[in-house]
Amino acid sequence: MKQINLCALSVLIFAASCAAQEESPAAVSPPAAELIAVDKIWHAAPHNAFTDLVRFNDNWFCVFREGAAHVSPDGALRVITSTDGAEWKSAALIKSDWADLRDAKITLTPEGGLMLSGAGALHEKADGLHQSMVWFSEDGVKWSEGIAVADRNFWLWRVTWQATTAWGVGYATDGGGFVRLYRSDDGRTFRTAIDRLFDEGSPNEATLRFLDDGTALCLLRREGGTRTAQLGRAAPPFEEWTWLDLGKRIGGPNMIVLPDGTVIAAGRLYDGESRTALCRVDTEKGRLHEILALPSGGDTSYPGLIWHDGLLWVSYYSSHERKAAIYLAKVKLNIEKEK
Repeated sequence: MKQINLCALSVLIFAASCAAQEESPAAVSPPAAELIAVDKIWHAAPHNAFTDLVRFNDNWFCVFREGAAHVSPDGALRVITSTDGAEWKSAALIKSDWADLRDAKITLTPEGGLMLSGAGALHEKADGLHQSMVWFSEDGVKWSEGIAVADRNFWLWRVTWQATTAWGVGYATDGGGFVRLYRSDDGRTFRTAIDRLFDEGSPNEATLRFLDDGTALCLLRREGGTRTAQLGRAAPPFEEWTWLDLGKRIGGPNMIVLPDGTVIAAGRLYDGESRTALCRVDTEKGRLHEILALPSGGDTSYPGLIWHDGLLWVSYYSSHERKAAIYLAKVKLNIEKEK
């Protein structure tokens, strides 16, 4: 009897030890992404939405559309700036008397300046539906006159520079149901590189990014059929593309390639409660793995993404606090545990 009791006691002690190790914080893997901070940085207009973010000359610049409503004729592009990401002030407001300006995007040019892009929803529909536009600045405060780019009724949704070439995907807004690949040597004159880049399931908003080996990736939103996003891939000179269905619907898609080659996507997810979320992209299998839902809801999405000082900085808009406002989140990533 004594030997049996000792044996049973040993088993209990071993089991308790294993349980303690499992519950120990040191034995638990950190989450793939941790929200370090989030702040509302702008809410001056009745509706503030569709953001992008860039770091320029040691300052932050966030751009977005402001107007009376989600869609309204007074849409203008607001540029705000900050030295530390905490205190923000207006740097510029770009208006139009012929269009509702929408979907501001901002990027650094090869010459070291800033390029702002967006599209005007035309007031006079007899002239067409939309006209893509770009503006340039050397300081983020004074901006050039707007320059019409791409084809009328093609929304050049985001411009991405690869060395000295600007690339972008424009989607047909007149019911054409396809997207077109554009390229430019100066950011002012865009020509068609591929007329019908993708034409299944009403494709529209798209973000291009480039890997270190020159490979191009395209994160493409769709609003027809299954509505699931697509991931395109092409090697230089980007004439032949392969596509993978990502299995999730995503709105306002953005994407960033981190220094270690990890690809992170961000946008609005629709499976269940709407939210702006971060996802790790499996570029080989074509999968989005959600790693963090940002404080958001309702009318939300259109994030800007910048990697800075070991953190992912994310601008986005959301109406989870009633009014559509601009937010800035700082996120710590531990994605090596997820690979």
